[in-house]
Amino acid sequence: MSAADTLRLLLLSSLWGMSFIFMRVAVPEFGPVPLIMVRMGIGALLLIPLLFSLRYFKLMWEHKGSLLLLGVINHVLPFTLLALATTRLEAGFTSLINATTPIFTALLGALFFTTPVQRQQYLGLAMAFFGVYVLSANRLDFALGGDGWFILAVLGATFCYGIAGNYSKTYLSHLPIRVLAAGSTSMSALVLLVPGILLWPSEPISLLGWSNAVALAVLSTTLAFLLYFGLIASAGATATSTVTFLVPVSALLWGYLLLDETLSLQLIAGMAITLLGTAIATKLLRLRRKTPVTPKYPPL
Repeated sequence: MSAADTLRLLLLSSLWGMSFIFMRVAVPEFGPVPLIMVRMGIGALLLIPLLFSLRYFKLMWEHKGSLLLLGVINHVLPFTLLALATTRLEAGFTSLINATTPIFTALLGALFFTTPVQRQQYLGLAMAFFGVYVLSANRLDFALGGDGWFILAVLGATFCYGIAGNYSKTYLSHLPIRVLAAGSTSMSALVLLVPGILLWPSEPISLLGWSNAVALAVLSTTLAFLLYFGLIASAGATATSTVTFLVPVSALLWGYLLLDETLSLQLIAGMAITLLGTAIATKLLRLRRKTPVTPKYPPL
């Protein structure tokens, strides 16, 4: 990875880490569905101009059904679930649970998309899930007012991401990146339009709420998508996937600095175990096998 790609990766991780801060601040005023409608609507308006060629519009129209499905499972459902979770959970904590996305991608790929899973990846999967347990063991309260359902909402979002990653890789990898980004974002905005309007808050939204919603759409969606797809093109998918490990660190840092969120020993330990397991499961960290030493005998 070049120095320019490294800087883009750090910027991307910061923008996606900030998305949890933006949601945490804006969602109490907007509500989850209207906020994500604003996010996808502004994102679509900014990304559609990338389809300046008639060929790209034709491709989007030909694959409108697939792009609609991708938009629902990669944007509408997970973004709404994450926004719902941030009404209760801290931004840094939410981002750490969200970092298990590669785990669900690997599991669903093995179960339904014939993606092989190696032995060391099973160890990584087990470690990552144990890390999530360490993070949330004392918060899995499913009674009224507990955090359990909100933690399940984040896991539901990562499950959706896992389906979307395998689906796009299997069925949509032949499409240009700009068609995937602009097409799925536009379809998401259309899906959210009616429910977003129906659920629009009756109280006026403050300038702080609007500022965070627009920042979520412009910085953490449009600009982040452009950086992400540009990195894939220049540095490759494997190098770009390391953003998974940087986003929680960024979100924790921004949450600590801007929202006075605490950094407990349990949080740090859970983060370390989860990210280590994810690194092993995604084969970014490879475990070397010991090769048996063949004894050398002197010639007779």
